[in-house]
Amino acid sequence: MPVHFLTSDLAKWDETAGDLDALVLTVFADERPLRGAAGLADWRLCGRLSRLIVSGHLFGESGEALLYPPGRRLPFARTLVFGLGLEKAFDEAAYRRHVRHIRDALARAHVERYAIAPPGRATGLIAARRALELWLDEEAKDGRTPEVAIIDTPGGQKEMADILHVQKRMAAARQKAPKV
Repeated sequence: MPVHFLTSDLAKWDETAGDLDALVLTVFADERPLRGAAGLADWRLCGRLSRLIVSGHLFGESGEALLYPPGRRLPFARTLVFGLGLEKAFDEAAYRRHVRHIRDALARAHVERYAIAPPGRATGLIAARRALELWLDEEAKDGRTPEVAIIDTPGGQKEMADILHVQKRMAAARQKAPKV
């Protein structure tokens, strides 16, 4: 899977213009104001996501999915927002369910290159390293390998990068190993 990182910085997002098909955001039902990537996107969209919440078009409930056109304010062709339910109900099992739901929805929408902040990272409910480990585990199960830009803080990216380095070394070792 081509994984790379994208900082939580709107200027860096602008530099990706055309490189990624979609921005994937996750929100909890009880997360107000929006935080992390969802908060940044909401700010750039002049509060449009918050207005969707206030107007009852977006709730953040588990299993909820919303396709939203970002217009010219974000450098992505589309924005997809997924609900995570209540923060207090979020654990590793919920993380796995949401990752499967998100990956399935993106596959059905034929989105092969996207940026995402892993569910629960903005609120600190899951550690960066563990978020990527579980993401890769779910990917191994479904076999799809889209290009993913993980949105996280520099510290979170550093934790995640260690996993990717180990994964690359293991892949290189498998390629060099004699075939039996």
